[in-house]
Amino acid sequence: MQIKIYTDGAARGNPGSGGWGAIVVSGTVTELGGREDHTTNNRMELLAVIESLNFVYKVQKTRNKKLTIYTDSSYVLKGASIWIHGWQNTGWKTKAKQDVLNKDLWQRYLQVASGLSIDWQLLPGHSGISANERCDEIATTFADGKRLDLYSGALTNYKIDLSVSLGSQAKSSKSKSPRSTKPAYSYVSFVNGMAKTHKTWSECEARVKGVSNAKFKKALSREEEMAIIAGWTGV
Repeated sequence: MQIKIYTDGAARGNPGSGGWGAIVVSGTVTELGGREDHTTNNRMELLAVIESLNFVYKVQKTRNKKLTIYTDSSYVLKGASIWIHGWQNTGWKTKAKQDVLNKDLWQRYLQVASGLSIDWQLLPGHSGISANERCDEIATTFADGKRLDLYSGALTNYKIDLSVSLGSQAKSSKSKSPRSTKPAYSYVSFVNGMAKTHKTWSECEARVKGVSNAKFKKALSREEEMAIIAGWTGV
């Protein structure tokens, strides 16, 4: 059985008091939530994921390694599925040689997500999706320092509608067709220590063909292009 996790985060002031909320569905349903006195929205979005994975693997002690995580944070989705690989290659430094923002949480995420197969789904926020709205309610209530009863029990007794079809609303980070058939955002080449981007494969091929130790790769997005370059150049 595949586990589904819905998450959200909130901060009052950004930075300010913050909270996070999550719903873990695995036959039973468990709502989770927490707060910090001085934080940001992005940290709370990411902490919701981390604490949910901690719950699944430390409390439930399940061996299930396939999960679907629903988030309305493109920062979390792109960070976890794209950017994090470049950050590891650059020693957690940005192009400006500064520490990656929220490095401590991203490193915690790597630990709890190790070995997992995660299908990331990006939800449109505040669009009437019941599970997402409930996570937002949990996060904002904790951010405000108020009390809230969190559900833990049978799926059949849970009052929040989790059966909403997300197919037309969620955007998945998983490929729905082979990578080779997807249109390229660009092609990236690496020759003699210098990376370049190309709009067409023929341009890229002309640069790398016959060159010793040359590298090249297809990028499907601007974010992936940047991650490839960062991985090769360390900047």
